[in-house]
Amino acid sequence: MSPRAGRLGVGVIGAGRVGPVLGAALANAEHALVGVTAVSQDGRDRVEALLPGVPILPTPELVERSELVILAVPDDQLPELVRGLAEAGIWQAGQLVVHTSPDHGVDVLLPARTAGAIPLAIHPAMAFTGTSVDLVRLRDAYCAVTAPAPVLPIAQALVVEMGAEPIIIDETDRPAYADAVRAAVSFSTAIVDQAAGTLADIGVEHPGQVLGTLVRSAVDNALADADGQQRL
Repeated sequence: MSPRAGRLGVGVIGAGRVGPVLGAALANAEHALVGVTAVSQDGRDRVEALLPGVPILPTPELVERSELVILAVPDDQLPELVRGLAEAGIWQAGQLVVHTSPDHGVDVLLPARTAGAIPLAIHPAMAFTGTSVDLVRLRDAYCAVTAPAPVLPIAQALVVEMGAEPIIIDETDRPAYADAVRAAVSFSTAIVDQAAGTLADIGVEHPGQVLGTLVRSAVDNALADADGQQRL
């Protein structure tokens, strides 16, 4: 089975910052968006902005109509969601099921897999804004991919179609991967907040703009050093 063999009907569960962006990226790759779930008004606004014309559907109906289901929900909600849909008999044989959690591999999708669905874990290693800016950033991003060996090429192909670069992370390495990406985001945010606060305290206007070039160049240098150390 290959995503490029034809257009897939894609359903997105979750209208936070991640789901609509990935849905839009797949739509740009000529897949068909069949629907999205959205609870809050912010989510509905995000869907309207990124996925105009795509219907907001109840979760069971969306899953039943989709060939590819993207589960873009908070990490702590993922196991219960997968299990609940399995208990309701909604997962379908041959259906692609992708979650976007950094913490989990495909084991969390076992209830869907037992029903015959194809489990894939794809986590884009980037901080999302939930806007069209993310579609541009996605082109420079890497996605952590975990999947059973026979269907790993499907996950990799989907990542490429979204414009990103796939990297394979073993099931047992997902917790370490999650720790790494969270540490990078938390550290960067804390340092910028501290520095911007200090500048604001001494009367500097727009401290974020003042720090922008400095932070980006420092991070670029640190990343280049990290890659250089890996080559030694």
